[in-house]
Amino acid sequence: MITQEIRVTGDGSKTIFLPELNETYHSSNGAVQESRHIFIQNGLDLVVNKGNIRILEVGFGTGLNALLSASWAEKNNQPIQYIGIEAKPLPPELCFQLDYPRHIGQHADKIYDELIRCDWEIDNQLTTHFSIQKREMKIQDFVAFEPMDLIYFDAFGPRVQAEMWDITILEKMIQSLNSGGALVTYCAQGQFKRDLKAVGFSLESLPGPPGKREMTRATKI
Repeated sequence: MITQEIRVTGDGSKTIFLPELNETYHSSNGAVQESRHIFIQNGLDLVVNKGNIRILEVGFGTGLNALLSASWAEKNNQPIQYIGIEAKPLPPELCFQLDYPRHIGQHADKIYDELIRCDWEIDNQLTTHFSIQKREMKIQDFVAFEPMDLIYFDAFGPRVQAEMWDITILEKMIQSLNSGGALVTYCAQGQFKRDLKAVGFSLESLPGPPGKREMTRATKI
């Protein structure tokens, strides 16, 4: 069993550290500010389709990205259908120790509680504008029955989970997107970006969150 330690990051929010892998779920410079910067400001805020937005998250993890997205949906009166893929779900009691709602804002407590407690493998309408289906599975087994508008690619890094960054996975990602849809991720590794181009993505190397020089946004033309 892998040891899971809670650590406070640079912006005061918490993350989970895995000593055996020497890996954290979020940036040590700030968990919440990293997620906001990458997945909201350079992802959700830039979605062209303002109808019913469909989001796929690869690496549901602590649920932080989903919480930020649900809060965004309510603030903007914008419907979101969210699919969160996670091969190894975290215990709910561990997630609640992270205390993310106090960094998010109004109604976040209720949303996060339902987000973590809701059943897996079914659609859950958590708020007026946000529904989620959490799927306990490997991304290798995922099939998108409807094309996505946005992918949050938030797996552990290539050093720890090289199989998640394989070109076959990136082919699956571009096939899962609508034309004009985008994949956003913290990773800016050279080989990763070359593989994104090889499968047909158009790339933008954007300024990263505090402590990281770059992040990547890849669009399906």
